[in-house]
Amino acid sequence: MKALVYTGPESLEYLDVPDPDVASGEQLIRITYVGICGSDMHAYLGHDDRRPAPLILGHEVAGEIVGGTRHGERVTVNPLVTCGTCPACRDGRDNLCPERQIISMPPREGGFAELVAMPDSNLVTVPDDVSLTKAALAEPIACGWHAARLSLAALSGAGDKALVLGGGAIGLGAALSLRAQGVGNVMIVEPNPARRAYLINHCGQTVTNHPTNETLFDLVIDGVGYATTRATASACVRPGGVIGHIGLGEDTGGLDIRRMTLQEINFIGTYTYTAEDFLQTAQAIYDGRLGRLDWAEIRPLSAGAEAFSDIRRGVVAAPKILLRPEITPERI
Repeated sequence: MKALVYTGPESLEYLDVPDPDVASGEQLIRITYVGICGSDMHAYLGHDDRRPAPLILGHEVAGEIVGGTRHGERVTVNPLVTCGTCPACRDGRDNLCPERQIISMPPREGGFAELVAMPDSNLVTVPDDVSLTKAALAEPIACGWHAARLSLAALSGAGDKALVLGGGAIGLGAALSLRAQGVGNVMIVEPNPARRAYLINHCGQTVTNHPTNETLFDLVIDGVGYATTRATASACVRPGGVIGHIGLGEDTGGLDIRRMTLQEINFIGTYTYTAEDFLQTAQAIYDGRLGRLDWAEIRPLSAGAEAFSDIRRGVVAAPKILLRPEITPERI
């Protein structure tokens, strides 16, 4: 099969690689769309020791099952593989499973390829009337769905005003998830003017370059995770409010611990999503509760290296780029 292979910092090559091995209890998926995630960008820049080169990145996948009793079934892929038996899994917090694996991280190759193998239990059926371009957004939106759910559960008092830091797919997904879970007033902070205009004009979002100091929010979700965004979150959350932290930009700095202590502000780190969060997100997509979801830019997988370069240079207005593998004759 063809695959886009990470070969070193800022280096991706479109290569012929062996087809995936399919273990017992797994299905082979012919990939239709696969999204570029911020974690893929971190690996591409050489900033993620968990993803050493050479490696096939990519974990935001939708496609069709090839072979077996489910042949031809359209699915979106939960890329997080867990043991199912540990205390975290039994408690419904399977995203914290100590044995968790995710495609795009050894030992599991990722989805920037024509094919990927996944356990049956990680595949969520997509209705015939739902586009696979929308289904491929289930994974990034599920991160925001999980953060919104945990943040709302931890909030003291009513919460109808939220701030989301970052206008990429994680931030936009968090904003859409907050609204779907009952938050009426959501603002996104996005410094890139091209993306800010895209979010306003194409996605119908309320977006600003920087929040004013006069307005405090019940919830702040940081989809970026840099010291500067954590500082903004610390300053903009109201007393008794909640900061939900998804972003993995850098490890330290930014939090105003004194203010958080004096004002009893709750900080929650949120990682990926549970299997139930993923199912709820997929169903919200299918039901139309997350909007049109027509904001992804689609490019061929063979042009993936250029897509990464464009994201690196900050010239991509759309919150998400989906890569589409070319279907070669032997795969038709």
